[in-house]
Amino acid sequence: MKFAPQSYSRARLPIFLAALSLAYFSAAAQAQLSGNPADSEIVRPVVPNIPRFSLQTYVSSNPSSAQNPYYGSITLHEATDQTINLSLDEAIRRGFEFNLGLKQAEANEKASHGQRLEAAQLFLPDIRLNSSIGVHQFNLEAFGFTPGFIAKIGTIFPIPPNLSLITKATVAEGSVSFKQTLFSFPVFDVFHAASALQKVSHYSRMTARGEVVQQVATAYLRALATESDLENARELEKADRLLFDHAPELHNAGVGTNLDELRAHVQWQTQQQQVIAAENAHEKSLILLRREIGLAPSQPIALTDPTPYSELALNTPEELRALAYGSRQDYLNLLSQRDEARAAKAGYQHQRWPTLSFNGYYAAPDVAGVGTHGNFAAIGKLSFPIFREAQIRSDVDIASAQISAVNSQLDDLTHRIDQQVRASLLDVQTAQKLVVVARSNVELATQILSDETERYNAGLDTNLPVVQAQSSLAAAQSNLVQSELQYNLVKLGLARSAGVIELQYRLYLGK
Repeated sequence: MKFAPQSYSRARLPIFLAALSLAYFSAAAQAQLSGNPADSEIVRPVVPNIPRFSLQTYVSSNPSSAQNPYYGSITLHEATDQTINLSLDEAIRRGFEFNLGLKQAEANEKASHGQRLEAAQLFLPDIRLNSSIGVHQFNLEAFGFTPGFIAKIGTIFPIPPNLSLITKATVAEGSVSFKQTLFSFPVFDVFHAASALQKVSHYSRMTARGEVVQQVATAYLRALATESDLENARELEKADRLLFDHAPELHNAGVGTNLDELRAHVQWQTQQQQVIAAENAHEKSLILLRREIGLAPSQPIALTDPTPYSELALNTPEELRALAYGSRQDYLNLLSQRDEARAAKAGYQHQRWPTLSFNGYYAAPDVAGVGTHGNFAAIGKLSFPIFREAQIRSDVDIASAQISAVNSQLDDLTHRIDQQVRASLLDVQTAQKLVVVARSNVELATQILSDETERYNAGLDTNLPVVQAQSSLAAAQSNLVQSELQYNLVKLGLARSAGVIELQYRLYLGK
């Protein structure tokens, strides 16, 4: 057996490890953009308490996929005239299928799988079958066979008369080649690093699924809230219209004044503005929901689920924290990132070890239709690194710094999960109490409006108390809608804190 240098080069390993490190940082950056691992993993939407709608409030609010990929989706079909009945479960299913943020995470996971296969190829056999055919023309005089030289050798060997110094030959060749790395610690470490990186991408995709559930559910619940606000605004607009129609009758009967008529007219027109603003807010909330689940912005949809409300039986912070450590995708993601960094460090350290490889080939040429004896080679290579200490130590130090950074993030996330769980529990408890108070306020405001309306119709008072009571009821109704929305959103935030939002969002919402 003949030993000779092989085509495989050790120099390729540091390059591949560096590429894996770059992919690691890219995956980490993508994870942060998608809420992993960062505070954005737990999204707690803050819903302002808006007592009355105003058009200015909703003109400026126009979220899009340019701000956040989870606001966008892949739209496969154009809008139709047929109304699509949409439940919360169906909206989330469509989000899993079409949401842009999730599609990006799936593409990253697929790319990581390709990198793992590339790493596997480093120690798998590389077998190739080659064939070639060509027509070759030679100038014998260029190789030293001049007419004078041919005349000299003609006295020794018989040479055909009129010998042409330009010759042609057809050469065909078939060959098979084989090469494989038989033993190399750095190659195995590269494969382990690529496998860990694939897990990082997997957990990033799972985090993206949780983000889709939260984004789509939030958009659906906001659409229900704006629908409730619109219904309340329309009911108050009808009441104001009746008050306006009744004001001239009371004025003519001598129990009302011209100021009462003007006040009723202003109140009715003001409420009409609230209806217009509510319609605008509701339609924009539906547009955002459509964009998140792959529907055209103009596709008619009807929300079939009512606003969910159910008191949540709360676990202790310790129970939720233990659940989060086993379920939170960002926590598992960081563990995989640490495994990837450790494998990369081992790969750099193992560059001091020898590498054993083998390659060979067999070729059968054919010249001008005449077969020749086949050619073959079997080549083994045992490579011992002598001195690359500065480069190896540099790579090891960089990998050690990456491991230290990941360990710091893990330590921070461990305590941040505890913080987020406890904060989410407080949010849920507070939001539940606010809903109870908001419902009581609506009941009281409704009773006050009824009493003031009776006094006004009986001619015992002007319509000013009625107008004030209507404003109080409008504020109470809006506050109730926002309180119920906030309660549902913080329950989703608690499910996200515990890492179970995809599997248990129905339980947390009380569906």
